Amino acid sequence: MNKRIAIMDLGTNTFHLLIVEGNVSAYTEIVHEQDPVKLGEGGINKGFIQPVAFERGLKSMQRYHQLIFDNNVTQVRAIATSALRNAANGQDFINQVKAQTGIAIEIIDGDAEAAYIYKGVKASGSLSAHNSLVVDIGGGSVEFIICDNEQVKWKQSFEIGAARLMDNFHRTDPISPESITALNLYLKHSLKDLFTVAAAHRIENIIGSSGVFESYAGLIEIGKGHSFDLKKTKHYDFEKDELLAVIESLILSSHQQRLSNKAIIPVRVDMIVTASILTRFIINKLGIDKVVMSTSSLKEGVLAEMMD
Repeated sequence: MNKRIAIMDLGTNTFHLLIVEGNVSAYTEIVHEQDPVKLGEGGINKGFIQPVAFERGLKSMQRYHQLIFDNNVTQVRAIATSALRNAANGQDFINQVKAQTGIAIEIIDGDAEAAYIYKGVKASGSLSAHNSLVVDIGGGSVEFIICDNEQVKWKQSFEIGAARLMDNFHRTDPISPESITALNLYLKHSLKDLFTVAAAHRIENIIGSSGVFESYAGLIEIGKGHSFDLKKTKHYDFEKDELLAVIESLILSSHQQRLSNKAIIPVRVDMIVTASILTRFIINKLGIDKVVMSTSSLKEGVLAEMMD
């Protein structure tokens, strides 16, 4: 019997709701919503959800609850990551959501987050027998997974998400050369574990898991005059030179230039700068030429587990 399932991925920048029907190998998307709640705005590095962001989050959950009810969902899971697990008032938010909607939010740690991302990318068919480095850049944390289509060989979550980096380093617009240098030095220090482990594995490619990598793909394709529909794109192969050129243009761009670019969704307009510096740093440091994008991530991993 087909299940109708709702999965919520409650991230630092964006809340996602996915309602599907079917089984793990063939399911139909009923609802796919995302709200730019910016839960970490103004408080991401202070460990506190600011009142305005708190209220935005509650309203989003009330709306998702109504959609779940309207679509006769039989199973619900709501997964919270970096912002809620690190905020002093994160439990208060969870309690209020439970009281107002009946939805029980599960906070997962970075290790579990990376495990779900692996499951999602694997279910999409993006992995092979060769080693890949899966990179998932969120607002609060970044997950790195060295894996193939059979197993995870190493995974780690780092609290260096794009919103945290923006709060610490992106204080002028465009971002200053001095800030870029400081951010690169910070990444060099923060990601020592990644580079030590990566040196011991022969990594074939980098797989960017949804998020900012979808924006890179959209910018490249729309820049060529092509249409780009994420609903029809599960996997995208980058030309390294094209990707680095788009990244460079984003790093040098002004807020207004990014805001007026239809290929960049509003919630990513500012955080895409520090995310781009991070992406470029990883590509250059590892010297990997093959970069691909998978539209599957954490929520698809949770879905794969629920439909097993």
